[in-house]
Amino acid sequence: LSILLSLLVPAHTTRSPDCGGILTPSGLRYLAEVSKSHAESVLRKDLMAPPASDPSPTSPSSRNQIISVKVEKFSLTLIPDTGMRLSIEVDLGITSAPTTTKEMRLSILADLHVEMNPEENLELVTSDCKPTLEEVQSTEEMDRSAPHKSLGSDVDKQINVEKICLEVSKLLLFPNERLMSLAAPFPITPNCQVQYLPLAAPMYSEQGIIISLQTTFQVAGTVIPLPVSPVPFSMPEPARSSPSHLILAFSEHFFTSLFSALEESGALNVSLLSSLTTATLAERITQMGSLFQEDLPVVLQAVTRSSPHVVLEEDKAIVELFLTAQIGAGSSLFQSFLSVNVDVTARLHLSVVDTRMIISVAAIEDIELSLATSDVGPILAALLEELFLPTIREEVPAQINRVLRQGVFLPHIASFTYTDVNTTIHKDYVLVPCNLQLEAKTG
Repeated sequence: LSILLSLLVPAHTTRSPDCGGILTPSGLRYLAEVSKSHAESVLRKDLMAPPASDPSPTSPSSRNQIISVKVEKFSLTLIPDTGMRLSIEVDLGITSAPTTTKEMRLSILADLHVEMNPEENLELVTSDCKPTLEEVQSTEEMDRSAPHKSLGSDVDKQINVEKICLEVSKLLLFPNERLMSLAAPFPITPNCQVQYLPLAAPMYSEQGIIISLQTTFQVAGTVIPLPVSPVPFSMPEPARSSPSHLILAFSEHFFTSLFSALEESGALNVSLLSSLTTATLAERITQMGSLFQEDLPVVLQAVTRSSPHVVLEEDKAIVELFLTAQIGAGSSLFQSFLSVNVDVTARLHLSVVDTRMIISVAAIEDIELSLATSDVGPILAALLEELFLPTIREEVPAQINRVLRQGVFLPHIASFTYTDVNTTIHKDYVLVPCNLQLEAKTG
């Protein structure tokens, strides 16, 4: 049976997280803060809307009318192992006659959590909602018996508390449309995209809301197979509460997969124009004179011969590239005369701008050249290293930096960007604590 099941669901056997994030209690407080005015706008639209046509003969002047809506309190708190609690207090100004205004308080207490729907998108759902409505104050002394009951009853009819509870998640600034944007594909290069797929519903701990993601890459619209992670990745939880709104974490495997995707897309293949020509090369290698009758520029065309590899150590990120360079002459009609293996070890610099990680080659730490064919002696090998090493040392990092200069989009939801970012490299993973910032509306 287990063999049969494994054949039926092969896709899920290789699914494992390679990055993720923790939305901290501080982040929840920020989301509540920026959602307050949004919630007031939604409630004002819902509660102050003209009532539907009423067949009763009651005159409009005697009907209760909500004339003001003000959200006094809006909070989101974490409930470990369960979800979030939303608490809202709304002051309502209600008039039933030109001279009578009452203030009522609508309180909403709702339990929310995020689950994964059948389409494998994250969805914010309400598990419990308790609205209450009570009188706060009056501008005119009234009979405390029947009129008060009548007012409360009429207001209850006008305020559809069931509808409010049904759509309470819309009072937040991250409704389900924005949660779905988390899994949207983002471009890296013109033909390469990255996508972060949630593997399960988030977990809730005292440290925050923990979500695990699996990265997939598409090249020319097709999802490419990537090296399997040798070690399962889990979100490293901070030992103590973090002041940052959000903590993102990326495994070593994430970065290796990124460079493998770039390799698959051909972005790491380089064509290097050296400062040499066939005439200057013939001065050092006499055979060149007989191969080329005219003076032509010498070009290196390098392609990857195996997948790149990224190694993360404390405060250090290294990428290892394995290239094969064809050395030849002529820019339009390329004539190769030598094949050289080039192994490059380069140090990476990581930073974050908005919602993108900028990855650049900070320095080349080591380059090894070896002849792909063994019919050339060690003297020529040493000469080739002397002639071409400066070009490779300069141009390979420049090519990678050109490819990655736009940055790699990090997982994020629409309308929010990252600020106060502190990128730290640890052994096997990179930690990115940051704050959330709601983007200013344009247009």
